[in-house]
Amino acid sequence: MCPATLSGVTQTFPDDEIDWSPPPPEPPRRTPLRDRVGSVEVLAVLLVILVVFRNPLAGLISNPALQTWTTVFVSVMVQAVPFLVFGVLLSAVIAVFVPRSFWSRALPKHPALAVPVASVAGVILPGCECGSVPIAGSLIRRGVTPAAALAFLLAAPAINPIVLAATAVAFPNNPEMVVARAVASLIVAMMMGWLWLRLGKTEWIKLPHRPDLEGVSKARAFWAAVRHDITHAGGFLVVGAMAAATINVIVPEAWLQTLAAQPVLAVIALAVLAVLLSICSEADAFVAASLSQFSLTARLAFLVVGPMVDLKLISMQAGVFGRRFATRFAPATFVAAVLVASGVGLVLL
Repeated sequence: MCPATLSGVTQTFPDDEIDWSPPPPEPPRRTPLRDRVGSVEVLAVLLVILVVFRNPLAGLISNPALQTWTTVFVSVMVQAVPFLVFGVLLSAVIAVFVPRSFWSRALPKHPALAVPVASVAGVILPGCECGSVPIAGSLIRRGVTPAAALAFLLAAPAINPIVLAATAVAFPNNPEMVVARAVASLIVAMMMGWLWLRLGKTEWIKLPHRPDLEGVSKARAFWAAVRHDITHAGGFLVVGAMAAATINVIVPEAWLQTLAAQPVLAVIALAVLAVLLSICSEADAFVAASLSQFSLTARLAFLVVGPMVDLKLISMQAGVFGRRFATRFAPATFVAAVLVASGVGLVLL
């Protein structure tokens, strides 16, 4: 007999009424398709497609338009990738090995004076705008006035040595573009910092709780930062290069010439294009240089707006500072960048 308890009452059952056989084995679990398909399978499928459709693909590749597209795309990538990689490496070094408290100690206590100092401090931070957003959030968490942190956020991706060097390489016959980009970007950063002091409200910024990682070696943190920046910035660079090549091939030359002939429309068009393309600041100069139909002033607007306002930056700012901040700060920055770039372009270009 085997005792059993049910609702506090002990009962007994004959042993022959109990099923002592082992439970049936579970059916084998089927591996999801996404886990079974790897790089080898994808490569095999691509090879099969190439073999089956080799004749149509051969005709497509020989198309002059596609050859032009490939030439523009490859030229932009070849020129931009070295600067992108070098900038990402230096940005990771500074982000990992420079103490975060350094920034709060280096800035003046008075908010109005901290804004220009923070803007100029962007010169020592080689990196793209993807890294400036979380750094600005960290500065605010450590007591830096938001106006100075926001000025740093806007200036760092545009006036650091890597970006200015890339601009000089992209515009070898127009060295004034380097000066114009640095001056215009610095003016916009300081303007937005002082504007925040005047009109900004503390409740517009809502930083999410993000505890600092502990127990992670500097080497692991360094390579994690490199992988993150390369993945994000590299992906946006490819998209931007593809877009630039597509514009050069698909958009009729007469349309571009008509648009470029209108100074105001040309500036606005390239400013909006910079927002949509979301190119890393270490590579956007090469894309701007490929848009040779437009004036230097219009391309300057592209270079000033891009590192400050684009789709990826708006989403990152909404995630770090909150939606109320992003919906106010991004449009105001766009207007200021377009106006300042136009004014600086008229004077220096």
